[in-house]
Amino acid sequence: MPEIIEYGDFKTTGKQKKKKQIILCHTSREVGEYLSSLKHRLNGKFNRIPNYVLTREGTILKLLPDIGHTNFFKDDNVNRNGIIISLENLGWVDKEPLKDHYRNWIGNIYKGDIVDKKWRDYFFWQPYTDIQYERLHFLCNKLCDEFKIDKKTIGHNTKFTGIEKFDGIVTKSNYDVIFTDVSPAFDFEKFNKLF
Repeated sequence: MPEIIEYGDFKTTGKQKKKKQIILCHTSREVGEYLSSLKHRLNGKFNRIPNYVLTREGTILKLLPDIGHTNFFKDDNVNRNGIIISLENLGWVDKEPLKDHYRNWIGNIYKGDIVDKKWRDYFFWQPYTDIQYERLHFLCNKLCDEFKIDKKTIGHNTKFTGIEKFDGIVTKSNYDVIFTDVSPAFDFEKFNKLF
């Protein structure tokens, strides 16, 4: 059974025992930079903290209690009813002309594999890792059992009308077209087969 590591000293803005969704998103940067930004942004008063971060190597970091929430979304009901898991992933990357690498939105160089799929005006996406799918399944299975959340997904990452009423596993991009996480590199078929 994978270890869940308590990380940081982040404060919740509220607590609710009843949960009906697990909301998947990604870090849009390397995990060290992401965690540092959560700690130091707005002089340590940043209040858009996920419950969990899942690294590319499969480490599960618990930042908030499962019943806790912050102001991750603008809608308080979404925050109260969800458990947010952020996967370490760069999201979209751009090809550097005449170079052998890509860059993410903050300029970090990326030389790994790419998923080539046009979506929301972007073309190249960092893939999620096999160990992330395995550990994400473990974590979602545990949370679904504990909170009696349905073990089902929408099965895609595009906006879904009425998503706030869905009982199960959703993505941040199911809520609004402005979000690109989880990206089209996320393999829902692969993930769903683990249940």
